[in-house]
Amino acid sequence: MEILERYRPPKINQEEQTELLSIIITAYNIDAYIERGVRSVCNQTYHNLEIIVVDDGSTDTTGRILDELAEKDARIRVIHEENGGPARARNTGIAESRGNYIGFVDGDDWIDPDMYEKLFSALRDKQADIAVCRYRQVARTSTIDESLDRAVLFEGQEALAAYVEEREEFVIQNAAWNKLYRRELLPKPAFPEGCWYEDIMFATEALARAGRCIYLDIALYNYIIDREDSIMNRRINPRTFTDQIPAYYEKTELLKNLGREDLALTHDYFFYKRLLLFYGDVAKAEDGEGFRMRLEEILRRDRERAESAFRSPAADPRDRKKLVLFYRSPAAYCRKLRWDEQVVIPCKVRVKKLLGKYK
Repeated sequence: MEILERYRPPKINQEEQTELLSIIITAYNIDAYIERGVRSVCNQTYHNLEIIVVDDGSTDTTGRILDELAEKDARIRVIHEENGGPARARNTGIAESRGNYIGFVDGDDWIDPDMYEKLFSALRDKQADIAVCRYRQVARTSTIDESLDRAVLFEGQEALAAYVEEREEFVIQNAAWNKLYRRELLPKPAFPEGCWYEDIMFATEALARAGRCIYLDIALYNYIIDREDSIMNRRINPRTFTDQIPAYYEKTELLKNLGREDLALTHDYFFYKRLLLFYGDVAKAEDGEGFRMRLEEILRRDRERAESAFRSPAADPRDRKKLVLFYRSPAAYCRKLRWDEQVVIPCKVRVKKLLGKYK
């Protein structure tokens, strides 16, 4: 891994923009957002784009807006299909694309004007297979941007390891949309159709295949975090059990098959830690009894596996204590969470403020 301070991808003049990039946008009932999202791709400083927009069976005016936009920009190709979910829509876009490099944008988000020029330039400059950028978290009343003026060059499976270890300094994550990929890296089929959380296995497989990855620690993608009807704003739901949890099991098996037992164990630690957090959330909800029982069943069934993961080098000893407490008494575990939330954390915040005041 090499840190590149104040790295600037070389400028690509328009006459040098000979490589076609295929940008796939998915849209479903987002007529309030879709024009902004598509126009942000049309307005890229890298012009040689194929913009494939898949209308996933919208019942509002999204489809009509897309057709009007396509009439104004010949690079836009709109595909209308019956609703099949974002995974099938992305697979449709990939199948229809012609570029050697593939990018994804969710239609309710938008991107900075130079996003794809910077990603492609960095990818080409560093002979990488994947280029990744940071993103802004955009809410109605605030925007979070934690960009740093640097880039990071990962060799071999270093990017895969940073992703599995959920290292906060590298915002790689599951998302397909903050990356540009060489086409040959994409798994086939790229996304599991009919599933939510389709990015989990896609990201793992793509990163596992990459020989080199360049990470730009600057925000170029704008991700809406508080759209009420967004799938990603539903922290736990029935699909958590039918789609998300099975995808995490599959991710563990993929890592094992790569010979990375270390990463599989690390992944399991974060997976079961996530289930414990889910359990604490649903235990507080009036309608969470069904979810709580299902989570408890999984955690008890996987007890040996979870305890092994929480003994891994990646595990925080404080989390290990929480797991032990959960298996001793789920009720006591929930009381401990409430005590931390209502007393311990507020006290730490007040102390931190006081220390800052007197520095």
